[in-house]
Amino acid sequence: MRIVVHGQQAFGRAVLEKLLARDERVVAVCAAPDKPGRPADPLKALAREHGLPVHQPASWKTPEALDLMKSFDADLCMMAYVLLFVPEAVLDAPRHGSFQYHPSLLPMHRGPSSINWPIALGAGETGLTIFWPNDGLDEGPILLQKTCDIGPDETLGDVYFNKLFPLGVEAMIESLELVKRGNAPRIEQDLSAGSYESWFGKAQAELDWTQPAQAVYNIIRAANPQPGAWTRHNGAQLAIFDSELEFGDDGGAAGEVLRVDERGFVVAAGGGAIRIKRVRAEAGKIAAAEYAAGSGLSAGERLG
Repeated sequence: MRIVVHGQQAFGRAVLEKLLARDERVVAVCAAPDKPGRPADPLKALAREHGLPVHQPASWKTPEALDLMKSFDADLCMMAYVLLFVPEAVLDAPRHGSFQYHPSLLPMHRGPSSINWPIALGAGETGLTIFWPNDGLDEGPILLQKTCDIGPDETLGDVYFNKLFPLGVEAMIESLELVKRGNAPRIEQDLSAGSYESWFGKAQAELDWTQPAQAVYNIIRAANPQPGAWTRHNGAQLAIFDSELEFGDDGGAAGEVLRVDERGFVVAAGGGAIRIKRVRAEAGKIAAAEYAAGSGLSAGERLG
């Protein structure tokens, strides 16, 4: 089977590594355009190492891009972590079409921040979907799904790198096998059962200390490591990363620093408190205790 790998970054590289280890016939690799001053995309670098042709269109919405996909004479396009919009005509050019990885249980959490949102909303489970993309936003028929739990203290980084990344690479290969056998499902999504959510960005990562402590903690977890939850101290932005719920603390005004010690500092939120263990300020990411010592942060101050 003639395969095109379309993707970027570590996930795209991991999928390509699996295909090469299986001696699959990869006829072309499509990667994201290079960014000035940035290292080479890991997928592109691996493809070059193995002498595979690499293509990096700035847009797939042109007649030239469609002609490019047709020129591969491919049986299948495997889309691993693709951020550029690809029109349906290009997706359908390979004989068996194209399937794509999405890190949520579609139709839930369609959109670009599909890992952040379940954590931010306090969900205990998420998963991934391999689907047949179309011109809709993550709306194509489902090929395969896998679930995983979200631990009560797990962050965005934990869920992605420890669960959705390795599980997703295996799901891509499993989906390839289904296509080869001719029994790959195409299950239409019930879009009314899910939702499209836009970016979980800086605005969504700002902490509101008046919210219940669990809700604030969920936002911190969902934004760790990107984009980084944040609040204000002395008028400057302070990004917050590693944290934990501090049980037994339910006094103090919202955002009040209850105490500072060698493990960081504890901040009051609605009905509870959160211990902050790592932050990012002008000096970069540092231990919260170090930040408190350097900035003079003390009990009784208010954040936010």
